[in-house]
Amino acid sequence: MRMRSRSLSFISLPALALAATLSVGAASAQTTQGAVGDRTATSSERRDDLAGRLVRRIVQRAPSSIPGREIVQVETEIPVGVESGWHVHPGEEVGFIVAGNVEMQVQGRPTAILHAGDGFLIPPRTPHNARDLGPETGRMLSTYIVEQGEPLATFVHQHVEK
Repeated sequence: MRMRSRSLSFISLPALALAATLSVGAASAQTTQGAVGDRTATSSERRDDLAGRLVRRIVQRAPSSIPGREIVQVETEIPVGVESGWHVHPGEEVGFIVAGNVEMQVQGRPTAILHAGDGFLIPPRTPHNARDLGPETGRMLSTYIVEQGEPLATFVHQHVEK
């Protein structure tokens, strides 16, 4: 335990807060069980109502030291060619591409192609969309620092490209 406490002391408050937010948001999102490919989703791996073909697994969820915020950490699988759909989060998203090649569109920014090992940051309530380019299923680890009591993600029907 001492090692863990010492190592956490080096993590910045914003990073810790973001991690907490992501964990809570994912857990708050409405989900339904289902299958992905030939693998059946378990209670900790659920289909995402926002984008019916994604699978999200809540890694951890905890209250944040920031009043009114939670941290939610989620692993998301995106099958080849599938998009998340344009959506927003009620807080920051800090992410890392674990596997695959993902096209990330964020309102107000040029489209980015992210590969395994690349990280990304998305500001609160900023419309964005992710699409796996293949050849394998994309996997990303996201940490959200979100407002308590809000859905982790909300689909937006329109977005403004700049």
